Amino acid sequence: MANNIVKSFSVIGGDLRQVHLAGLLASEGYNVYATGFDRDIEVSKDVIRLRSAEEAVHKSECVVLPLPYSIDGVTVNAPFARTPIPVDEVIGAAGKGTIVVGGKLGDALTEQAKSAGIKLVDYYKREELEVLNTIPTAEGAIQIAMEELPITIHGANCLVTGFGRVAKTLCDRLKALGANVTACARKYADLAWIKTLGYNAISIPALEHSVSNFDVVFNTIPCVVLTEKVLSKLKKDCLVVDLASKPGGVDFEIAGRIGIKTVWALSLPGKVAPLTAGAIIKDTILNIIAEEGLR
Repeated sequence: MANNIVKSFSVIGGDLRQVHLAGLLASEGYNVYATGFDRDIEVSKDVIRLRSAEEAVHKSECVVLPLPYSIDGVTVNAPFARTPIPVDEVIGAAGKGTIVVGGKLGDALTEQAKSAGIKLVDYYKREELEVLNTIPTAEGAIQIAMEELPITIHGANCLVTGFGRVAKTLCDRLKALGANVTACARKYADLAWIKTLGYNAISIPALEHSVSNFDVVFNTIPCVVLTEKVLSKLKKDCLVVDLASKPGGVDFEIAGRIGIKTVWALSLPGKVAPLTAGAIIKDTILNIIAEEGLR
């Protein structure tokens, strides 16, 4: 049952981001209970590890689910757990008024929580998290390019398709490393900003006629823009790094057929910088409970 101020958290499942998140919350003086980390995972000594998700939830005012909260919609996303943790068990253990936070929460869970009188918040929809996550995403994308290319980023001809949050940060980091940066967008306003920030600009309709000189292409658009017509115009040794969520922005079958090397780099923050990614989630959760008047 929630109190006026959140003093304790239960961290239920997740990957290394949640492991670090639990430790960071504990280091700030909160009581933190964790479950779903049964395998050989080092968890902060300040975190109380419990076998039962139900017990962990009962002991806390705020329940933290992972990102994404579930893969199948039935069990909590808990790759380090030896036994499955049913989502229903977690929601059923949360008392009325408890705040539950998680990432990529679905409509079914939202309705279930509402019926139980539980405050449910999707931290993945928070702007501060999305913006800050662009930093490890951009660094991870550049790391892939550095490992896969036979040339330096400095002086490389780099194309970034799209000009959303991730693309903006990626263009900035590439330029700082001395790359020749071109960004591609559909909206005239985005093309204007691309030019204003000192990058070369290409409109998406003109893409297939403008890609023959790039050493690496970073895609951030979650629909297929790197079609057969575009891919066939790339240099044979061009690297394509797709950062977009499913279905991605690359026709991978065609790319493989014509010999273009592609890397589909999903969920980079948790892979390349789990401590930083965990800290971003932690700060976002604390922002949420502050806005709810619980901090």
